[in-house]
Amino acid sequence: MRLGSLTLLAAATLSTTACLGLRRVERIDPATVTDLSGGWNDADSRLVANELISQSMNAGWARTYAAQNSGTAPTVIVGDFRNRTTEHIPVMTFTKDLERAFVNSGAVRIVASKDERVGVRDERADQQANAAPETRARMAREQGARYMLIGDVQEIVDSQGREKVQFYQIDANLIDLESNAKVWVGQHKIKKVIQRRRITG
Repeated sequence: MRLGSLTLLAAATLSTTACLGLRRVERIDPATVTDLSGGWNDADSRLVANELISQSMNAGWARTYAAQNSGTAPTVIVGDFRNRTTEHIPVMTFTKDLERAFVNSGAVRIVASKDERVGVRDERADQQANAAPETRARMAREQGARYMLIGDVQEIVDSQGREKVQFYQIDANLIDLESNAKVWVGQHKIKKVIQRRRITG
């Protein structure tokens, strides 16, 4: 192979490598709404959680409970939210957003989830054998929840050509753990229109 051909081959290889390795990373505010694919994202999780808890707090059940119990705030546990869509939705992130919104309302108390309680109970049991008596967390002193928040996320997808409509419906139910009565039922909907641009040469 002649020198000129070798030089051209090397230049082409370097150019291809440079193009493949080119990457730009930009840090942005985590609260910034970014919607690249049109699917469920962190902004949807945060906004839906805030909306549902706002609906819940405006419904009056927490005030009624407090009025009937000497001003004591009701205790709530956030249970399972089932993903009934065809896409992967990080439900744990969503339930944490719900817990945060509940706590920030200042009107209710949130207790640890089933999974969290396992670690807490292990630590409490360990303290009984290894911690100084005056610093041990006492056994059988857990705060029981009076209400459980559960729900699900559903979707409807409608597409034609380069246009798609992505619809989410999030339903939430607050259940009285003693009576199984639904003290509040909430719902929030998201509808997105996604248009794919035509690629021209």
